[in-house]
Amino acid sequence: MERVRRPDRPSSPTAPEPVPAAPPAPLRVDEPRLPERIRRPADAIRFATSLIGLAGVMLLVSIAQQTAHGIETDIAAGTAHAPRLLLTLATLCSSFGVLAVPVAFAVERVLRRDGVRVAIALLAAVITLGVTIALDDFVAPAAPGGVLDSLIWGGAGSQPVHTDIAPVIAFVSAVGMAGRGRWQIATWAMIGLAALTGLTASYASVAALAATYFLGRAIGYGTLYAVGAPNPRPSGATVVAALARIGLRPARARRISADDEDPRRYGVALADDPDRDGWRLDVHVLDRDAQSAGMLRRVWRLVRFRDTVPRRAVRSLRRSLEQESLMAYAVHASGARTQRLLGACEVGTEAALLAYEHVPARSLRDLPDADVTDALLDDAWRQFAKLQAARLAHRRLEDDALLVDEAGRVWLGHLDSGETAAGDLALRLDLAQLLATLALRAGPERAVATAAAVLGEAPLAAAVPLLQGVALSRGTRAALRRERDVLARIREQILRLEPESEAPPVRLERFRPRTIVTIVTASIAAYIVIPQVSSINLMHLVSTAQWGWVLVGLAASAATYLASALLLLGFVPERLPLGRTVIVQVAASFVKLVAPSAVSAVAVNTRYLQRSGVRPGAAVTSVGASQLTAVISHVLLLVVFGFVTGSAGNATRDLAPSRLIVVVLLAVAAVAAAALTIPRVRRLVTARLRAMFSGVVPRMVDVLQSPRKLSTGLGGTLLMTVTFVACLDASVRAFGDSLPWTTMVVVYLTANALGNAAPTPGGLGAVEGALTLALTISGLSAETATSGVLLFRLLTLWLPVLPGWAAFAYLQRKEAI
Repeated sequence: MERVRRPDRPSSPTAPEPVPAAPPAPLRVDEPRLPERIRRPADAIRFATSLIGLAGVMLLVSIAQQTAHGIETDIAAGTAHAPRLLLTLATLCSSFGVLAVPVAFAVERVLRRDGVRVAIALLAAVITLGVTIALDDFVAPAAPGGVLDSLIWGGAGSQPVHTDIAPVIAFVSAVGMAGRGRWQIATWAMIGLAALTGLTASYASVAALAATYFLGRAIGYGTLYAVGAPNPRPSGATVVAALARIGLRPARARRISADDEDPRRYGVALADDPDRDGWRLDVHVLDRDAQSAGMLRRVWRLVRFRDTVPRRAVRSLRRSLEQESLMAYAVHASGARTQRLLGACEVGTEAALLAYEHVPARSLRDLPDADVTDALLDDAWRQFAKLQAARLAHRRLEDDALLVDEAGRVWLGHLDSGETAAGDLALRLDLAQLLATLALRAGPERAVATAAAVLGEAPLAAAVPLLQGVALSRGTRAALRRERDVLARIREQILRLEPESEAPPVRLERFRPRTIVTIVTASIAAYIVIPQVSSINLMHLVSTAQWGWVLVGLAASAATYLASALLLLGFVPERLPLGRTVIVQVAASFVKLVAPSAVSAVAVNTRYLQRSGVRPGAAVTSVGASQLTAVISHVLLLVVFGFVTGSAGNATRDLAPSRLIVVVLLAVAAVAAAALTIPRVRRLVTARLRAMFSGVVPRMVDVLQSPRKLSTGLGGTLLMTVTFVACLDASVRAFGDSLPWTTMVVVYLTANALGNAAPTPGGLGAVEGALTLALTISGLSAETATSGVLLFRLLTLWLPVLPGWAAFAYLQRKEAI
């Protein structure tokens, strides 16, 4: 076989091998330096959740001790049959691993140059160790009779919290093991094994372990939020470099959003763009740590409102990316003007980006008034009509979401909150929001006129029931507080176009915040009163009560309505019949069951005066003057009798010594002064006082010029206090005990102040709790104090219900209210 001959090598010198090109220098981005540490909202939420869990454990164990002991007994019985060798090995493994695994993870983090996070976690572990030692060595022994140990934690021989695993839980919570599944499994397996061995050895209870878990988590996340977590956000250079993954070659970039604005936004120029002076891309960055921002507000709205927000209040980074991408494509497909989405991708594990085509535009908020023309409003409504036709809900149609380009055309931005395949209510809410936004910018008349020209009159009529502050965005509600008549003017303009469109507002709230306050107040009162009532033999009380004092209390309770009538008549210049005015006060006692005491009295009396021929303004000022006089006299009497009580002798020394009264009043004044330094609180208080007492001063001047009216009003004020105190004193004496009169005055005035401040009907719960506590501190037994309070409330709140209902029906039939 002939051998194949290789070609000769060329005689020229050996050609140099090509040198690999140097990697391109990273693109520099013009942006402020990112902070080294940030306070993540998610850490604050986890901290609050852990505290709630800790409180829940304490509450459940305090009311379910038998259940907790039963669980421990079942666990002990179940593990009693386990091999002894296996339990010994589990104890040794957990004792070693519960510390070894976190230490190994800390070393791994330090080697990866993440030592700051490890240092923060160690700080959390040290704090937790100090707290657990303090609880175990000082708080628990100081509790009388082992109350903290046996009542709260449910174990007679166990520690309140366990110093061996609580610091480890705090360390794990603060160091952050998200995305490191193997470390998480190993660490929590060791913690769980340590807890199990504690249960089998009977030195740990289920309640103590649950409390240890929540305490460790709370301190870990609390420390992390207080100190600040290392900033995981990718830099602008990293974000811009990720554009290459979707086929875009950036040339330069600059951050165009404010430092505290989310999401981060960058303007990017591309390498293949002949015009390097402008931006070709608007890049929006979604940071993982920012996804929990506003979560509490979204959860609150989801619970409180009826189908006014998307069903998911908690969003992951992937879901936020998918939702905004879907909304951007859907809006573009509908024909409405919006920035075209060119691509989206994740940036590492902590962020994602969306690259939009840049459109030179300004927001409607930044547009001069002269440029807000009817043509621009018409165009805004046309873009909105395209969204409605495609059943797309924007949900953030504020003035910063409406962009206006150089040609005066409207573009829709801020699509991150949008919803596809939206329901009718969501679409109508969008209409109400855009009406309010354009009305605030161009006036209600122009906003409604341009909307009717584009959408028609019938769709506008559907928005009338939704023109209420609760249906609008936070920014719009804040603007409406400065221009309170905007919504009313919008309704008026729509009703002129569609007179038949008048409809009551749609109820969007499942409940109001006042409902929660009422429930919490009633629950606290029930927690205080019910245990005392349950220990009372009601039949014994009825048989041993002194009925003569009960009749005295009933007479004093009836006299309170005469006093209330005199108080009102003293501030009304017109002559009114005393008998009918007394009947009105009895009717107010019926209304008091469905509204707070102060509100019901003001409403019924104002209505009565108007029906009696008093002008509306004079009726309001008369009732306001009487209320103001009652408040002033209440405070003065409380201060005076507080000092008298403080020096009246040892029988009343414990309740209200003068020093305590002064300290309490100064503390209340300090809290009120601190609250008034907050602008929003100050504006709210000023508005309420102005609405309640506007015109009161001139009415007070008129009363001062009439000695008869002045004596009637002041006499009614003093008589009201005297009769209520007499009723309370008689209620206590009916059960064979008594207190000095000055003490009774202080007790009643304090409880009455709490009752008027509480939002519950008739001060229900607050008055009972305050009276019972004050009488007990004053020296009465708990049984007598509770019995006297129940009788007092029976005479002043519950027995007048039936006569109050009859009086209310009578006055309505006579058209007196």
